[in-house]
Amino acid sequence: MENFKNIINSDQLTLVDFFATWCGPCKMMHPVLEELKEEMGDKIRIIKIDVDKNEPLCIEYNIQSVPTLMLFRKGEVVWRQSGAMRLADLKEVISKY
Repeated sequence: MENFKNIINSDQLTLVDFFATWCGPCKMMHPVLEELKEEMGDKIRIIKIDVDKNEPLCIEYNIQSVPTLMLFRKGEVVWRQSGAMRLADLKEVISKY
C-alpha cells in the first residue's frame, strides 16, 4: 500500500475510514463504502485504516471513536465525522467537494 501521506496529498478526493474489526457500526459501514466506490468509481479513493494496527496515525489525527470518516483533498481535511452514515448522506457530503 502506498504511503498514507502520498495518498491523501494527491489531487484525488480521498475518503479515509478509521475502523476497528470489533466495532459493530464499522461493520455496517463496509457495504455502504463498497456501494459508494461502485457508484463513484475513479471520482473518489477510499481507504480503510485499522485503528488497532495504526496507533501513531490515529494519534496524529486525534481519532477517539470508530468509525471516523475523513475526507481529504491535497493533504487537507475537508470534512470529518464519527459514526456510521447512510449512503445517501455520505454521497451528499461528498458532492460538496
